Amino acid sequence: MLQNIVIGQYVPVESPIHRLDARSKILAVLLMAVVVFLANDVMTNAILVTFVSLLVLLSKVPLRFFIKGMLPIFILIAFTFILHALFTNEGEVLFTVLGFSVYSGGIIQGLFIAIRIGALVIIASLLTLTTSPIDLTDGFEAYLRPFKRFGVPSHEIALMMAISIRLIPTLLLEADRILKAQSARGADFTKGSLKTRLNTMTAFIIPLFVRSFKRAEDMATAMDARGYRGGEGRTKLRILKWQGKDTVAIVLIVLFGCTLGILRYV
Repeated sequence: MLQNIVIGQYVPVESPIHRLDARSKILAVLLMAVVVFLANDVMTNAILVTFVSLLVLLSKVPLRFFIKGMLPIFILIAFTFILHALFTNEGEVLFTVLGFSVYSGGIIQGLFIAIRIGALVIIASLLTLTTSPIDLTDGFEAYLRPFKRFGVPSHEIALMMAISIRLIPTLLLEADRILKAQSARGADFTKGSLKTRLNTMTAFIIPLFVRSFKRAEDMATAMDARGYRGGEGRTKLRILKWQGKDTVAIVLIVLFGCTLGILRYV
């Protein structure tokens, strides 16, 4: 299941979202991170779900691939929903399970929180799914460039951010391989006392760290062999161009946020 995580992967298909400038998509994600918290009732959450679903359809990422990749996140969302349903004592008591009284307010709040988390994860995933690594790096660098006058290495930070995001699925795949290899050797990560489980986890954590550092060292060696010396004096083969469609996309998100804000406080 770990290898199916979609965050950090790129799907090269032709879609309206793929054609947007990386800077507009990064800005859109930041705006949506604020907008999702404006939804606080059934109507606004329904509108939020509809809007995010529309973005997924516009991205033209295969829906089966997307759903399969989001399964681990759905488990986290379900766990969050259950916690709120069991421990939020608001509204009327609906039923009792295992000594816990489940209130209507807990169900509603758990559902709203689950929608927010799911929306944030999907929007963040769409950024990497629809933006190539080079464009993503250039987009981050464009927003960090004003801080360069204060001595901030904008290019290096942007490169590290992009590499970190892209390494997420790779490291998850490595973790899945290690888990399967150790399980095949007889390691059981689900049974025994807490001390036994911690000792067993070392057979997973240590190889994962070793492989991570080895991969980082190989990447550094490869960059050094290609003559990478930082961002100073570097030129770009592809130049980001902010177009009218990028402005329209940002305006639409702002209007969407304003709509949710009006519905929230009216």
